[in-house]
Amino acid sequence: MTVEEVMTQLESWGNPQTKKVLMNHGAREPFYGVKVADLKKIVKKVKKDHELAMALYETGNSDAMYLAALISDESKMTKSDLQKWAEGAYWYMISEYSVAWAAAESPYAEELADEWIESEQENIASAGWATWSNIVLLKPDDELDLDKLRRLMSRAEENIHDREDRVSYAKNNFILAVGGSVKALTKEAMAAGKRIGKVKVNMGETACKVPFIPQYLQKMADKGKIGYKKKTVKC
Repeated sequence: MTVEEVMTQLESWGNPQTKKVLMNHGAREPFYGVKVADLKKIVKKVKKDHELAMALYETGNSDAMYLAALISDESKMTKSDLQKWAEGAYWYMISEYSVAWAAAESPYAEELADEWIESEQENIASAGWATWSNIVLLKPDDELDLDKLRRLMSRAEENIHDREDRVSYAKNNFILAVGGSVKALTKEAMAAGKRIGKVKVNMGETACKVPFIPQYLQKMADKGKIGYKKKTVKC
C-alpha cells in the first residue's frame, strides 16, 4: 500500500466516538479517531514495511503515527530514525507507546532509553522510561543487568511526585514492569512502591488511574503472573 492509500483508508475508518475518547486522553489534531482493531487490518495486509512506516509517521497524523510503529521494521530503524520519532511525538500515546515500542525492539534500545530519561522534555523522558519498561518485558532475566535495573528503579523513585505528569506515570510503570517481569527484583519493586505511595497524575477527562505498585504486583502474584514476558510489545 502507498501512504496515500493508507491515509484514505484511515479517513474512511474515522470514528467520532473513538476520536472523542482519544481527545479526552490528550490527543490533538490532526487525526481521524481510528480504532486499533481497524489499524490491525492494515498491519495484517502489509506486515512490516519500513518505508511506509517512515512515511506514515511523517504525516503527523496520530492514527498514522500509531500505525507506523505497528508496521515498523526494527532491523531497518536507525538510531537517528528513532530519535526523530521521539522528537516528533506530541502526545503520550505516540511517545510512550509507538516510539517506545519501536525503540525497545531495536538494537539501540538501552542506549536510547538511557539517553531519553535524561531529557528535560516531558514526552522524550517519558518515552525513555517507557522504553525501559518494554525492555524488561522483552528480555529474558538472564540477559538483563539486574544491578543496572536496581539503579534505575532508585532513579525512578527519586522526585517521582515532582516531575511532569507523563514522566511520573512512566516512572511508576517502569518500577511496576520490573517487579512484574523480573522475579529476582519483585520484592525490591514492591518495597519501592510502598515508599512511593500513590502517584497522582492528571489523566484528563478519563476514568484511568495510575496503578498502585504494591497492589498491582500482589494481584499479579496471586494470579501466578510474576515473571511474565512478551515476544513483542507492539499491540
